[in-house]
Amino acid sequence: MKRVKNIIIAFGIALGAVSCVPKLAYQETKPELPETFKYTATADTASVANLQWKQFFNDPILQDLIEKGIKNNYDLQIALKQVASSQEKLKQAKYLQYPDIGFGVSAQISKPSKNSMNGQSLNLFLGQNHVEDYNGAFNLSWEADIWGKIKNQQEVSKMQYLQTYEATKAIQTQVVAAIAQGYYNLLMLDKQLQIAKSNLDLSTNTLSLTEKLWQSGDTTSLGVQQATAQKQSTELLITQLEQNIAIQENALSILVGENPNKVNRTIEMSDTSLPQDISAGLPAAMVSRRPDVRQQELVLLESNSIVGIAQANMYPSLKITAAGGVNSFKIDNWFSIPASLFGSVLGGLTQPIFQKRQLKTDLNVAKIQREKNVLAFRQSVLNAVGEVSDALASNESLKVQEQKASEKVTTLKNGIKSAEMLYKGGMANYLEVITAQGNSLHAELNLASVKRQRLSSIVDLYRALGGGWK
Repeated sequence: MKRVKNIIIAFGIALGAVSCVPKLAYQETKPELPETFKYTATADTASVANLQWKQFFNDPILQDLIEKGIKNNYDLQIALKQVASSQEKLKQAKYLQYPDIGFGVSAQISKPSKNSMNGQSLNLFLGQNHVEDYNGAFNLSWEADIWGKIKNQQEVSKMQYLQTYEATKAIQTQVVAAIAQGYYNLLMLDKQLQIAKSNLDLSTNTLSLTEKLWQSGDTTSLGVQQATAQKQSTELLITQLEQNIAIQENALSILVGENPNKVNRTIEMSDTSLPQDISAGLPAAMVSRRPDVRQQELVLLESNSIVGIAQANMYPSLKITAAGGVNSFKIDNWFSIPASLFGSVLGGLTQPIFQKRQLKTDLNVAKIQREKNVLAFRQSVLNAVGEVSDALASNESLKVQEQKASEKVTTLKNGIKSAEMLYKGGMANYLEVITAQGNSLHAELNLASVKRQRLSSIVDLYRALGGGWK
């Protein structure tokens, strides 16, 4: 009992000495954020990103495409598998504080040389020329978490799991936005194809009129050639648009995890609607909502725990090992209880002294990595604020562009009517008619493109604010 008491006292003194070493304290990193986003009139706490994607996108066909994408998109499925893998590691990390227990059975027979000291001793005392040893025992080892090393290891596993979870949400926001962008681009191509076909009818009528005027001697063959070239250019444009539509349909199909196929749609781009009174909310709320920013913050928290582990490795470690079972030098009485029972307990306090500077290097590298992650986190916040500001600026500018482009289309369509009337009355030549038709075509195509860009800017703003994963 006195020896056990002395051992306990020795361990107590050692633990008291090493407990004076300070533990690592985490310092929260607060990114610099503006009070409001640029291009916003008021600081509204509400945000359009709080809407679920089914509330934000009210087109049933688009909703169906997004739902398929969330279910079948392979990037999302891979991310979910990564979450499941990290979850298993997190479950395992919860058991790090428990001792390791194992069971082993061994049998050994050794026959030394008869001329050796061992051989002579065996023959003299045991009357045999070999020795046997049979052992079956449970082994236990446990390390006391004095400096929080095991706790930090558990924290690392937790942060890694949460990173995969946030990464999945980030991928979903990208998939939702990409599907919406592709769908609106498809509607734009449909509209442009409709415009091109309508312009082809005008070009055909102009060519027919020019041929009649040429036959009557009121114009030259050059006019017929120019009108024919105008018609052929429109036909070429139609072919290109049909090609782009097929490619966009294939891209959308792949996004939703299906083989390339046609995408059914029943509405035109002019029938689409997205929230017009868009509130961006506050930058601080956006940071906590954006999965990619949140993921980078978790990387920072993980690196802090890694610093804690590296620091704990420099301090003494208390390890306790124990073994117990049955042991015998004859197989006949191997399991003779209690004669064959044995047990041992060993406690040790180990202080690393010289490791070729490895431990200090590991600690310094871990601290540098944490500093890098602080910078990366701040950069991710800055990028997020920039993306929101870009989307807000684009949306405001595209509102004006859409209005001006619409006014230009109206003006040029009226110009076509005037040019055709003057041409029929001989007061304008074929070049003026062809120019008016060409200008109107390009203006209508540009208006469709501007409308699609405005829809895209709203989708970009929704994603940049952290919407799409709910």
